[in-house]
Amino acid sequence: MSDISQPALPRRRSIGKIAGSGQIVLGLILFALCVAISVVAPQFYSEANIIAILRQCALVLVVASGMTMLVIAAEVDLSVGASLAFVGCIAMAVLNTTTSLALGILAALAFAGGIGFINGLIVTRLRVNSLIGTIGMMMMLQGGVYLFTREAVQNHHQLPSFTALGADYVGPIPIPVIFAAVIFIVAYVTLRFTTLGRYLYAVGANEKAVRMSGIRSERLKLFAFVVTGLCVGVAGLVLSSLMNAGQPTAGRGFELTVIAAVILGGTSLTGGRGSLFGTLLGVLILKVIDNGIIILGWNQDLQMVVPGVVIVLATYLDLMRSKHNDR
Repeated sequence: MSDISQPALPRRRSIGKIAGSGQIVLGLILFALCVAISVVAPQFYSEANIIAILRQCALVLVVASGMTMLVIAAEVDLSVGASLAFVGCIAMAVLNTTTSLALGILAALAFAGGIGFINGLIVTRLRVNSLIGTIGMMMMLQGGVYLFTREAVQNHHQLPSFTALGADYVGPIPIPVIFAAVIFIVAYVTLRFTTLGRYLYAVGANEKAVRMSGIRSERLKLFAFVVTGLCVGVAGLVLSSLMNAGQPTAGRGFELTVIAAVILGGTSLTGGRGSLFGTLLGVLILKVIDNGIIILGWNQDLQMVVPGVVIVLATYLDLMRSKHNDR
């Protein structure tokens, strides 16, 4: 039996080393994808296509920045897709009623932050597993948005400033990309250079030890849920601005893309380990693949298949990475 098991050991170690190299591997994968797609479809590098990719990346990166903080704290939020759609419908309804951009933005952010707060209370106070609790919230939001709208809330507000949130530029840079960059930088600085960031890593790595040191781990997790909710609020506003309507189905599958990007970027589902830069690379890889599927004329249903495959493979690599780091 020992003769059979010995040859498998170097292979497992090599897989662990590859998984452990993390961001370098992701960078190489991204580079290879860009080269391969551009060889078959040279329009991949056109200005219009690059801007389209950046817009798509911006929406996912905004929410993935908050989700990375949450997963580092060993929790997850599967309601972000349903919340994204609801946020857009609420923003459009308020804009249609009041014609006030400020009230529309405040309503959307308040709703999204409130959903994050409720999710946090369900997990920290009711002690419901975050996977189960946020699935329940997702189902409530998916049904609630239809009760709220009955159909898509169309644009009647005639506010160019709202349309500008998703469509305009600052110089050559789309406004959604600026939003994503600001949120990403704030989240990166928080995780990398602040005491709060170190506490989030500590809670994910060993919550019992954090509690014994006198730190309220529940408050840290509640904070991460609220931040994730507010990020969803920003993304929902931008998406409804781009579509110029609130669509009840707008966030379908969005949570899978966000979680796939976070896990692919090296953030461990068990908490305590992760990198926002890795998440950025994960977002870029997924959206480059999506864009490649479109410009190559493949069946666009593959865009839903890819995140599922990525989640399985990335989770396996995370397991191999954990075993490698433990040696």
